[in-house]
Amino acid sequence: MYLGLKYFHILTIVVSVALFCLRYGLMMLNSQVLHHRFLKVAPHVIDTLLLLSGVALCVVTGFIPFTSEAVWLTEKLMCMLAYIALGVFALKLGKNKLLRSLAFLGALGWVVMAAKISLTKLPILMH
Repeated sequence: MYLGLKYFHILTIVVSVALFCLRYGLMMLNSQVLHHRFLKVAPHVIDTLLLLSGVALCVVTGFIPFTSEAVWLTEKLMCMLAYIALGVFALKLGKNKLLRSLAFLGALGWVVMAAKISLTKLPILMH
């Protein structure tokens, strides 16, 4: 059960980030494809599955964020919140393409940090 959940969670992360990159690229190109129904719905479905699989992993493993036993998980969650905030700025709220591009790169940086924390199970920021 654990391995299936873990790999499903990883798959949803990869698809979520790929869709984010695709949407960013289309936005930068001013493409009308960005307005396709699939690209309006799919990210929400994938991100919901990502969240649900993360919660299921917490239940299965017993790791609970905001506890002293899972400081690394709390940091990973904070990284993902930063990713979401910068992602919204990159795709919707940025005033110009330079700011949107900086937000895009920052969002990807937070995903990389979350991945590092997940792989090592070691907190980076909180000691």
